[in-house]
Amino acid sequence: MSLEGDIRTLRQVPLFEDLETDQLRLLAFGADHRQLRAGEVLFREAARADAGFVIVSGTVVMVQGEGARERVVGRFGPGTLLGEIALVTETRRPATARTESDCALIRIPRPVFRRMLEEFPAIAGALHERFARQLADMTRRIAAMESRFAD
Repeated sequence: MSLEGDIRTLRQVPLFEDLETDQLRLLAFGADHRQLRAGEVLFREAARADAGFVIVSGTVVMVQGEGARERVVGRFGPGTLLGEIALVTETRRPATARTESDCALIRIPRPVFRRMLEEFPAIAGALHERFARQLADMTRRIAAMESRFAD
């Protein structure tokens, strides 16, 4: 894929939708590409996470557990960013990502994302607000389910 094609793909990702073309160009230039066949593992549950992955084409299924205890926790297609938290901090993968079909992906290493934040500090503030809203929303959803688990 070309640099311009990567920029178009990155622009479709909700986390990156407000970025300027120069900012997206910096991400695209520092990213690398992965091509996986159906059934291949992108990353494993509990593995150290050092990058985010944007799905360009195909479908990735996220599963937790193994064998008979395996359960699907999500299916994702083009324009999805897997591992957005890994772009900003050391973390572990919460699930195994396996391709359901042939997939093309853009891998964004944490240092590339951090470099963009350093060169464009206003983005860091906007991302902080976005993550804070997401955390508040998740907290509200958990609190709403509290009565289901009460003794």
